[in-house]
Amino acid sequence: MRTQRKTQQSAGTVEENALRLKKEKAEQIIDALNIDLADAYVLYHQLHKHHWNVEGAEFRDIHVFLQEVYENVENAADELAERLQALGGVPHASMTTLAENATVVAEDEDVYDIRTSLSNDLEMMGDIIESYREHIELAEGLGDHATAQMLREQLEPIEEHTHHVEHYLEDDTLVLEAATN
Repeated sequence: MRTQRKTQQSAGTVEENALRLKKEKAEQIIDALNIDLADAYVLYHQLHKHHWNVEGAEFRDIHVFLQEVYENVENAADELAERLQALGGVPHASMTTLAENATVVAEDEDVYDIRTSLSNDLEMMGDIIESYREHIELAEGLGDHATAQMLREQLEPIEEHTHHVEHYLEDDTLVLEAATN
């Protein structure tokens, strides 16, 4: 690691931005977006864990679905970070800072059956949906229509993925339970 460092902007600071959003307003939006960013990375890692560990007759479909979802979450996180930077902020980037600032709580390290795992994903996704809705209202109220639109565009796929998880958790299935001996 280099011994000489030149800090361009300290974490937690907000600089003036070329988007002409007043600093006081930008600070509020940056705080909200950093929460969304932290939540996205917690969700990303949990989905990835479930992608790695899924088993059973429906393995392939769920494995592929979870990859699609975590890749979507990763792309959304990238957009959030870039918007934060455009507003004059510093996106959370270290694992410690992301974990400390997330409002959602990840599962522990244990591996659970896929129904439990998807139920945990459903809960987390629901919390993130609620947070996005609040942050859309915040951005609109502060006159940052572009951030509000970006969040709306990210909200739609997370709602769709949440709906699909809900379907995976329904009782109706073509897979028969193993006979107990």
